[in-house]
Amino acid sequence: MFRCPSGLRPALRGTLALLLGKAPDVTAFRDPEQPSSRPSRPVLPRRALLHPSPPPWVPDLGEVNSGWRRPTDPGQALIARFSGGSMLRLWGQRLPSVWVLLLLPFLPLLLPAVPAPHRASYKPVIVVHGLFDSSYSFRHLLEYINETHPGTVVTVLDLFDGRESLRPLWEQVQGFREAVVPIMAKAPQGVHLVCYSQGGLVCRALLSVMDDHNVDSFISLSSPQMGQYGDTDYLKWLFPTSMRSNLYRICYSPWGQEFSICNYWHDPHHDDLYLNASSFLALINGERDHPNATAWRKNFLRVGHLVLIGGPDDGVITPWQSSFFGFYDANETVLEMEEQLVYLRDSFGLKTLLSRGAIVRCPMAGISHTAWHSNRTLYETCIEPWLS
Repeated sequence: MFRCPSGLRPALRGTLALLLGKAPDVTAFRDPEQPSSRPSRPVLPRRALLHPSPPPWVPDLGEVNSGWRRPTDPGQALIARFSGGSMLRLWGQRLPSVWVLLLLPFLPLLLPAVPAPHRASYKPVIVVHGLFDSSYSFRHLLEYINETHPGTVVTVLDLFDGRESLRPLWEQVQGFREAVVPIMAKAPQGVHLVCYSQGGLVCRALLSVMDDHNVDSFISLSSPQMGQYGDTDYLKWLFPTSMRSNLYRICYSPWGQEFSICNYWHDPHHDDLYLNASSFLALINGERDHPNATAWRKNFLRVGHLVLIGGPDDGVITPWQSSFFGFYDANETVLEMEEQLVYLRDSFGLKTLLSRGAIVRCPMAGISHTAWHSNRTLYETCIEPWLS
């Protein structure tokens, strides 16, 4: 590689300063004892130090998305200075244009080596949608993550969209599992799960059945973790002739369990039927004995943080405290998580997670069910801090 002779570097730097900046006032370098028509030869120092500050176009982490920051005056980025702060003493005339062309190849030799800007390394984020949703619903969330954590690999899984989200949840768990395995394999440092509504139950099942998952933060976004018991527009569309009081007749049948919403329908007035008929929620809650209960609990406890998000104005999740593992008793009085049998028995690890400080509850008022993934304040308060 060609190296510029040390004796030539000051002159080259001075020439570039003249080309890219403003020519200095030559009178500042004249010897007052000499006639004005004969300017004295400037004395160049042995070394010319560049200003130690990084060039102004080096991006900050917070400015990556907004583009490179460029100086208004290109000469400001290249003018060399003495260590004492004064500008290089240069000859008072510009070189002919032919010399300019000859000196351009030496430009890389004159510029200081600027280290690459430091960029934080963020764990990949996997997003799982809810009932009747698709990946398009999360465009705002994707935008927020790109703004606050530039460079993050975000995958919004495009599976079981629309009416396909009514497929049995165990079928969905298998499909999503096949999708997340290669993502986790490429991220040995771990991943984050952001799972919305029904998707929060899919993700919890994934954490239970995957022996080697590496989920750092599992963010449950307004998800009916302890089940659903309420008359909503979804139910009226699916079962127009049924109300919540008699929907158990459908949901707790083999035919009803073929619908995803029936997999987590939790009627507090028919608890015995729920325990015997529920093919999904009662199993991942450890409310019904099964051979995999111990292994599933161990797998679930591999998660770093469990972030629970929900609020009183959700309008769909009923009771809304189900997002925090609270639920109705037989009198339809809401019992908080710490009063639930699944917590007291630590049947799938809730009590253990809380004891080690791994459960974070983030209630937010004033947000409807369909706005959780597009509310900027909610994102900054409850989601962004856990996407490190």
